[in-house]
Amino acid sequence: MDAAAAAVPGRGSGRPAGTRPVPPVVLALRRFPSPRLTGLGAGLFAAAAMLVIGFLDRLILDGSPLVFGLLFLPVSALTALWVRTADLVTAPISVPIAFAVGVVPIAGGTGGLGGQAMAVVTALAVHAGWLYGGTLVAGLITSVRKVRDMGRRQQRAAGNAAAAGAAGRTAPGAAEKAGGRPSAPGRRPVA
Repeated sequence: MDAAAAAVPGRGSGRPAGTRPVPPVVLALRRFPSPRLTGLGAGLFAAAAMLVIGFLDRLILDGSPLVFGLLFLPVSALTALWVRTADLVTAPISVPIAFAVGVVPIAGGTGGLGGQAMAVVTALAVHAGWLYGGTLVAGLITSVRKVRDMGRRQQRAAGNAAAAGAAGRTAPGAAEKAGGRPSAPGRRPVA
């Protein structure tokens, strides 16, 4: 490769001119699986993951709320990232439900069903910071995804409108050659 080609960005590097290189972190994240779950599937994923985390936390760390809360944040993020675009609104709703399901094993509680229920309610109240944090993470991720999707739709609609406009235009004088009358600007030719 000569010095002139090396000095021009995009030349000889295999990518189009004017494009920026992709950071290695983004390339690594693109290799991760990107499943698209329905709203129900995302809720079931989050609830099952938090229940497993709750049982493992109870078994290994004797129900540490800090570990449970810290692991709730990535589950919330994954739920928001893996839900389908059409079901984005379900992620911030299903994540708190998953937290409540997962807190059952670590809540403790004695005295039967009533004691267990009171322990869960108390654990939810005491650890509301983690609950709000995970819900905020899911809400922010889904909001960003929705805004990006709306931008893509607008670009697609603008591209389709431009393509339809270009295809609908006729050359000047084509209507007269076809035996019709010339069309006025802004009016469709009469066929």
